[in-house]
Amino acid sequence: MERRLAAILAADVFGYSRMMSEDETGTLALLQGHRSQLLDPAIARHHGRIVKLMGDGLLVEFASVVEAVDCAAEIQREMAARNAGATNKRPMIFRIGVHLGDVIVEGDDIYGDGVNIAARLEGIAEPGGICISRQAYDQVQKKLALGYRSLGPQLLKNIPEPVEAFAIKGDGLAAADDKQEIRYCRAPDGVRLAYAISGQGPPLVKAANWLNHLEYDWESPVFHHFFRGLSRDRTLIRYDARGNGLSDWDVAELSLDAWVSDLESVVDSANLKRFPLLGISQGCAISIAYAARHPERVSHLILYASFALGASKRSPEAKAKRAALATLIRLEWGANSPAIRQLLAASLMPGATKEQSDTFNELQRRTTSPECAARYFETVGEFDVTSLLPKVVAPTLVMHVREDAQIPLETGRQVAAGIPGAKFVVLQGNNHILLEQDEATPRFFEELSLFLGK
Repeated sequence: MERRLAAILAADVFGYSRMMSEDETGTLALLQGHRSQLLDPAIARHHGRIVKLMGDGLLVEFASVVEAVDCAAEIQREMAARNAGATNKRPMIFRIGVHLGDVIVEGDDIYGDGVNIAARLEGIAEPGGICISRQAYDQVQKKLALGYRSLGPQLLKNIPEPVEAFAIKGDGLAAADDKQEIRYCRAPDGVRLAYAISGQGPPLVKAANWLNHLEYDWESPVFHHFFRGLSRDRTLIRYDARGNGLSDWDVAELSLDAWVSDLESVVDSANLKRFPLLGISQGCAISIAYAARHPERVSHLILYASFALGASKRSPEAKAKRAALATLIRLEWGANSPAIRQLLAASLMPGATKEQSDTFNELQRRTTSPECAARYFETVGEFDVTSLLPKVVAPTLVMHVREDAQIPLETGRQVAAGIPGAKFVVLQGNNHILLEQDEATPRFFEELSLFLGK
């Protein structure tokens, strides 16, 4: 046995057990294809040595940590491109961990904390992402321009001391034609707002809604397909409202007026004069208010899962339920128990796979603080834009899923009835969030294209 310093890459397939239970033969064939066509050649180019294969995972040793991280980035970039072009709509998504540390060598195998830390970092990496240790980060951050994000000290299973970790995801791994550009601007009250631009073509602006994070949403298996679909043949401009995502969290004011002001600030910063505006869920009320105030700037208004009257104003029972949920959010949002976040995830997308539900559950926690989430939830419940509906003059398309458990179909019908000349389209399904596998999703994009004339 000998000891040596090595860079260790550990990778596995996210959601592999579920994929195998659904289609064992197809999953094995897909994995073998990715290994032979992508993983093995990439590892060889970067002078890595495959130590072992473990079902859905592999362990690789590199003499250079720069080569290890560069190889990981190449794999994730190419996998994102492959998944985007897949025809079977069943993407295979890898998680990768990289660590630089001592290993014990015995024959062709390696052991020790260096191996264990790499494997644990892979376990906390986001799907489609890479998680590296501080030791690896110190060696690569000035040599590989990948866009690193500190995760702070992490308590990893069976590792006695916390390990400082960094995530690599989003634009740092995106292919050239699959990127978004993130910019920042200031609202009139000084709040910093983040917005993203993706795609090419005529503009489409999406108003913010619960809860956005420009980076996480762009790569999430819940939203990945949706934002790339909106970016196809268009320049999509979307943003994180104050209180969540990459925008400022610690803000004095959360209100309908403040969120409309945020939208005004973003479109002004992006130098947009006239554009179609898309509202989703509570983003619809913001979009309606903006369209009523700025009729000269909104060429088309698209509303999905809309309401004009917040839930707290619809009935005493709804108000009491919302108040109770807000209390639970304050108390439980950041807790180890995900119960309240799971409750919200289940009502927003009851037809989600376990992978989608788990991802969205974690996404909510990482998108805002418990206090911001509760304030956001309370504020949205008090919305009332019913008096603004007749003032909307832009051509308007209102779409709503028939069995939406979060926002009833009737609320969307009322919005359409209140806006002069609005077209109302009912989509089949029960998910408030349009998932990739939903029957309603291609219909949504079809209706959007027809409405916008492209």
